[in-house]
Amino acid sequence: MLALEQQMTFIMEIDRLKSIYRRTMVKSDNNRQENSAEHSWQIALSAQILQHYAEQKVDISRVTCMLLIHDIVEIDAGDLFAFEDPSLMEEQEQKEKKAAVRIFGLLPEEQSKKMLDLWLEFEEATTADARFAKSIDRILPLAQNMANNGGSWPINKVRKSQVITRNLYLQGLSPKLWEYAKQQIELACERGWLIRD
Repeated sequence: MLALEQQMTFIMEIDRLKSIYRRTMVKSDNNRQENSAEHSWQIALSAQILQHYAEQKVDISRVTCMLLIHDIVEIDAGDLFAFEDPSLMEEQEQKEKKAAVRIFGLLPEEQSKKMLDLWLEFEEATTADARFAKSIDRILPLAQNMANNGGSWPINKVRKSQVITRNLYLQGLSPKLWEYAKQQIELACERGWLIRD
């Protein structure tokens, strides 16, 4: 019974992800901010839909699980805007590692280790599964901003080079999605949503 209690504690803890808001706006809901739970759900489903664009073989069930858990650490660490100052990114990385240990540590030992290892794999992005998961995590906000007249880009004075760098995971792993991203980025510049540099 102890294992079930631990699992239920974890399940109730991750409910808190619904209260973590991102800078991405939900166009279909009067441009309110998206929460991290919504983001995780949408990218997990997006990976299922876009998996045939991966040039390397990926295990879509592992990719989906990575995407469902990748932002759970924001419960403790909060969400940091993708284009924040690099020094803040390093600090955020440490907060997230600490959060991962605590939150996944709520689970029974075997599940805790499995989830933590999967989260670390996503963060390190050295495997095809993790790189594909990262690429989907990057391309969806791009698509959302494009569908919303630049969304959070103009407000935050985001530069073209920043968005290109953020989407580089696509380059080798999914050339068709990389071409799509580059076309969208160029279009965003033409429309004044991204700053050319």
